Amino acid sequence: MAAWMLGGGGFGARRARLLPARGGVVVPGPPGWQELAGELRRMRGRWRPEWWSAVGGLVLAVLGDSLLPVLAGAAGVPLLRRVRRAAEARQARERRTAAVIALCAALAGEVRAGRQPGEALLHAARDSRGLGEARAAVLAAARFGGDVPTALAQAARQPGAGGLLGIAACWRVAVDQGAGLAAGLDRLESALRAERDQRADLRAQLAGPRATALLLAGLPVVGILLGLALGADPLHVLFHTPAGLGCLLTGALLEGTGLWWALRIVRRAEDVT
Repeated sequence: MAAWMLGGGGFGARRARLLPARGGVVVPGPPGWQELAGELRRMRGRWRPEWWSAVGGLVLAVLGDSLLPVLAGAAGVPLLRRVRRAAEARQARERRTAAVIALCAALAGEVRAGRQPGEALLHAARDSRGLGEARAAVLAAARFGGDVPTALAQAARQPGAGGLLGIAACWRVAVDQGAGLAAGLDRLESALRAERDQRADLRAQLAGPRATALLLAGLPVVGILLGLALGADPLHVLFHTPAGLGCLLTGALLEGTGLWWALRIVRRAEDVT
């Protein structure tokens, strides 16, 4: 394969020589590095990360001549899928939080420019995703004189959209008591930005403990690779001897419990904010 790919440089000249001889038909050559890289990116996009657990289990099953890695890899697929979905949900919450902050700033700017609250909300939400799935209901309430604070409170039930409760409170105070809506929105935006920055700083501080936990979780794999490098056969011992199976089950149980406990501590620290 290496010789085939490295020999791709001469195929351009060869196609150029064969082009007049074959009546304009271009002889296809091997794919270039860019085509191979693009195909690998497309394959990575089609394959979800959790399926690599099954692939790794299959590789270990071939190397260790045992079906246990296949079962373990298949069991890891739903677990990794749950982890991936949790990460995607967390990213969606963060994006919606940022969108709510942007909506708050845009609404304050529209009100300060002289627009009425309902019209200002229509213009501010035009290019913002802060309202999420409740966008139609909130904009309908603003356009036809409905209960905008109640619609905003219902929209705040979406993950990451808690800042809409503050907008609803500012709106209710401004309409009922005649207070300045723009000033309240400015203070709300500052508070939401400070809260987001605090969470980001906490996640940055917890990145070290999380990385340490994952590094310690990978040490058994390093030990197996070290045993292979020294000429031993740790896979045979683990998969084909009673003592090895006992060590494998006990180690997997302790490894999973320790990793779960360490990540639980990190998640509880994140949930404080």
